[in-house]
Amino acid sequence: MEQTLDAEACWRALSARDARFDGRFFTGVTSTGIYCRPVCPARTPRRENVVFHPTAASAEAAGFRACLRCRPETAPEMGAWRGTSNTVSRALALIEAGALDDGDAEALAERLGVGERHLRRLFRQHLGAAPVSVAQTRRVLLAKQLIHETELTMAEVAMASGFGSVRRFNETFQALYGRPPSALRRRKAAEEGGGRVTLNLAYRPPYDWDFVSAALAARGAADETTADGAWTRRLRKSVDGTEGAVTVRPGALGKAVVEARIDELKALPGVLARVRRVFDLAADPEAITRDLSADPELAPVLAARPGLRPVGDWIDDGEDAPSDRLTGADAALTARAERWRPWRAYGALYWTMIKEMSHD
Repeated sequence: MEQTLDAEACWRALSARDARFDGRFFTGVTSTGIYCRPVCPARTPRRENVVFHPTAASAEAAGFRACLRCRPETAPEMGAWRGTSNTVSRALALIEAGALDDGDAEALAERLGVGERHLRRLFRQHLGAAPVSVAQTRRVLLAKQLIHETELTMAEVAMASGFGSVRRFNETFQALYGRPPSALRRRKAAEEGGGRVTLNLAYRPPYDWDFVSAALAARGAADETTADGAWTRRLRKSVDGTEGAVTVRPGALGKAVVEARIDELKALPGVLARVRRVFDLAADPEAITRDLSADPELAPVLAARPGLRPVGDWIDDGEDAPSDRLTGADAALTARAERWRPWRAYGALYWTMIKEMSHD
């Protein structure tokens, strides 16, 4: 199904600065060449001067540059495509892990078992940009966040955001912003030392941190510990491309605080991608609740316990999108879960809760 934006609905959300739409679309302002989040505090542009894009990559592919005020890199990572294309979901997971840092779209398509032309068509349909453009936008936005939120040197930012060289990093930012990346850093703070990087990753509330923390503690995975509301994963060179550790804890509403202590900064994008998967930070609770509430047995528990999310695996080679994955389900649940697509994993989570409540 092709994903299209309702321009009038987007305009109403933009005019109201409706936070529910943050991350669902981006606004390109033709008079300035800048693209923004719908919650941008800047003065609302004239209607005839705006166009709407489903993703940041689409906006950048159209020639817009990211707003320095609302910082699109801090929006919840979610787009109109979610739950519509398993191939796109798998491709994005591979891109997040660096599949296009050293490879090309043809190699990515081969890993996915599709043709390159078909993959490009899917990306244009669901994301409004080609795979290579999506990968570059992710690098640029991560670099921009590192510039704003850390005191890494520009060379370290280039490495940590997946750019192959400082020269390429500088040229990309000069082309996008008309200035070197160092000019985007507006503050001076105490330098982070010891290979430590602290970032805020956005998600869309509600989020049941207590449930997720308990689920992570209960699974007792190797190299993972949970204590005082914080989850820590030991990083290994053979798995993650670096030695060190990453710790995740709840921050301000809609933010997960991630502290990575790593030897190899170039491993950071892959580590952040895995954190997002483990904590399901890209979920769309509104869509999940809307669709699953059509099942009358799920509706009451969805209303009573919003924000439940199935925890993900650190290493995930699954063929299905995590949102639609069933593991260990019996035949009866598998049959029932067909009506929950593409949110079968969430439906199964709530169904298990119903069964546990019925036995109390």
